Amino acid sequence: MSDWSGVSEFVAVAETASFTAAGKRLGISTAQVSRQIAALEERLSAKLFYRTTRKVSVTEVGGIYYQHCRQVMDGLADAERAITNLQSTPKGKLKITAPITYGERSVAPLVNNFVTQYPELEVQLVLSNQQIDLIDEGFDLAIRLGQLGDSTMIAKRLATRKQYVCAAPEYLSAFGAPHSLSELDRHNCLSGTLDYWRFQDKGKARNIRVKGNFSCNSGPVLVDAALKGMGIVQLPDYYVQEHINQGQLIELLPSYREPDDAVWALYPQNRHLSPKVRMLVDYLAKELAVTLP
Repeated sequence: MSDWSGVSEFVAVAETASFTAAGKRLGISTAQVSRQIAALEERLSAKLFYRTTRKVSVTEVGGIYYQHCRQVMDGLADAERAITNLQSTPKGKLKITAPITYGERSVAPLVNNFVTQYPELEVQLVLSNQQIDLIDEGFDLAIRLGQLGDSTMIAKRLATRKQYVCAAPEYLSAFGAPHSLSELDRHNCLSGTLDYWRFQDKGKARNIRVKGNFSCNSGPVLVDAALKGMGIVQLPDYYVQEHINQGQLIELLPSYREPDDAVWALYPQNRHLSPKVRMLVDYLAKELAVTLP
């Protein structure tokens, strides 16, 4: 009977090109990964990796071995999924990441509801505005906002979001409301991490540089500043929609608003979408309840 020791570690190193990243993915130490690989190479009497201080890459023999190991591991994953598909209750570990504010307000409550329905799930939800590497960090699913960069990930559109330019009635009473993009230069624009705002003018995207006496990388802080009449903000709907509905903020320049962008579910393409992930993605898409074009 074949000895499978070290195969998971080998595949993880081959796919991440890093002993450290492989250890993070598997939840074990780098030293343990190294020991397992060394034992595997000794058992096979073959060198599987080229190692330098800067990178790790598979040898020709290692590449051949990886292809066979990947097929075997995919087959085992298919077998587990076949069993899971026979069960109506999602169970096991799910590792998810989402942006901080959108995650707190929109994603986390729904994930909590989902876990309440399926308590045999063990969920780790990481809220971060950093672009986490799903493969290296072992995530099953990421929620991302806006335009996606080039990626090997598979993306499913869940919902849409709107960007609003708005200000408090007190500010508008004191300084008036801009009616064109050029007039923004005469107003106190409260900026976030970027020094420009995005618009659409005559069917074309335009980025307008803005300036003001206050900037912050926190959406809630910018909302608070706008509510206190400090200036104009451009923020996504989940920050300001409620305040606009209540008349605490007034939408400005609606004819220049850029088209709605998307909320995405992202997952690695080299992993089949497991039933528990698929069920969560479907649940999020349904509960976010935003009509897609």
